[in-house]
Amino acid sequence: MLTLRYPLILASGSPRRKQLMTDAGFSFTIETRPTDEIFPETMPANEVAEYLARQKADQFRDDLGDSQTPPRIILCADTVVILDNQILNKPQDETDARRMLRALSGQTHRVRTGVAILAPNPNKSDTAVEPVMHSFTDETIVQFATLTDDEITYYIRECKPFDKAGSYGAQDFIGLVGIERLEGSFYTVMGLPTHRVYQALKKYTQ
Repeated sequence: MLTLRYPLILASGSPRRKQLMTDAGFSFTIETRPTDEIFPETMPANEVAEYLARQKADQFRDDLGDSQTPPRIILCADTVVILDNQILNKPQDETDARRMLRALSGQTHRVRTGVAILAPNPNKSDTAVEPVMHSFTDETIVQFATLTDDEITYYIRECKPFDKAGSYGAQDFIGLVGIERLEGSFYTVMGLPTHRVYQALKKYTQ
C-alpha cells in the first residue's frame, strides 16, 4: 500500500474503478464533476480515451492552482471499446446495446483506458505552482466467442449494461462466458489499469 504525500481523489462515479482502487490498497475519496464526453470527429480512435481522461482532470485544474486550496492528487480515467477502428460508446437503450453485442460477437476488439493524473509537481516543494498533468493509455485486445441471441437478451435483461462502453463489462455474465482470450490487462477492460496507476502514483509517495 502506498502512502501518498497528498490526499487522493478518484474523479469517477464508476463502481468498478472504486472497487479496483480499494482492492489495490489505496485510500481515496470520490469527487466527480460534469464533463462533456465529446471529442473531435477527426481524432484517431486510439487517442480518444486519454483525451477524455485529460478533459475530466482539467475540471479540477483551477482548484489545484489556488494557493488557498490544500494540494490534492486527481485521478481520472476513461475507457473506450474499439471495433474495426470505430468506437462503441455507452448504449443509448436496449436496442443499441443489442446492436453492439451482436457486432462484438465472434470478433476481436480493443479496449483502451486512458488515465490522467493532475497533481502538484513532485519535483518542487511549492504546492502553489501550476499543477502537472501526467497521462497515459493502456490497451487490451479481447477475443469474443460467438454469442447467441438468448445470451445477449439474458445479459441485457439481468445486467443492464447501459453505463458501460461497448455495452459489456468483463466481470459480468457476458465477460465470464464470452471472453475467450485477452492480450493485456483484464483490469484495463474493467476500466482502470491498476498496475500502471500504482507505478505512476509512486512518485507522490512520502
